[in-house]
Amino acid sequence: PSVAPPGMFDPRPRSQDPPENGRASMTDTIPNIRLDSEALSKLAEQHHTAYVEASPFPHIVLDDVFPAEWLHALLEEFPRPDAEDWKRYDRATEKKLESQSEDRLGPRTRNMIAQLNSSAFLLFLEQLSGIEGLIPDPHLDGGGLHQIESGGRLAVHADFSRNWKLKVERRLNVLVYLNEDWEESYGGYLELWDRSMTRAEERILPLFNRCVIFNTDSTAYHGHPDPLTCPEDRTRKSLALYYYTVGRPKEKRSFSHSTLWRARPGESADVTEVIQADARAA
Repeated sequence: PSVAPPGMFDPRPRSQDPPENGRASMTDTIPNIRLDSEALSKLAEQHHTAYVEASPFPHIVLDDVFPAEWLHALLEEFPRPDAEDWKRYDRATEKKLESQSEDRLGPRTRNMIAQLNSSAFLLFLEQLSGIEGLIPDPHLDGGGLHQIESGGRLAVHADFSRNWKLKVERRLNVLVYLNEDWEESYGGYLELWDRSMTRAEERILPLFNRCVIFNTDSTAYHGHPDPLTCPEDRTRKSLALYYYTVGRPKEKRSFSHSTLWRARPGESADVTEVIQADARAA
């Protein structure tokens, strides 16, 4: 993984009213973050070639991109698994929690999302990936906060191809992991599979302050297909943002589709059955 250079984000104090209870929490003292466009441009230039040449599809893993205290503030307001804020998925291919709308997110989380949807960050993503005209999704369709409990999983898949509300094509994902002291034995690796579904070419542990950026299309197969083995009081937490363009290059065009699930070699029968049922219904 690559480490972002200091100065990519410039913490600046923010004005604030005194807290009502007279005590300042960690969140009260967290500064706003200003994206440093020049540092972002240098970072994109540094990693552009590695990104576009990465296998099995263009991607990059960046560690320590954000100030740790900022992500700690996100964790302070991260909803518990039993909160009503989650949309729940529970079937063989996916067992996970997904935030339902931005208005249910905490103020630091909304601010973070605003930064990742800002002009400075979009220009960084365009320079890094070579994809021009990227558009953020203000509705967070499928994005926002994600949480996986022990035993949860997300089978290997290619992402849905089109945002029907915005009428744009999905092109790129940004994942920010929020898992402190995460051990290898907990699992939860993000796996990137080749287009023939013969092997995972890369397995990425979801460590705290790790950012994964990758292109998405009908053969960009990824997931964390093995059930989590973390303790019951731990969960796999992440922030996900998706980016789009109006149309896509001719060589990248394919049929519009929802999530395309794929079975690994030797996949369990319950997962294979769901995948086959989805294929018949498509």
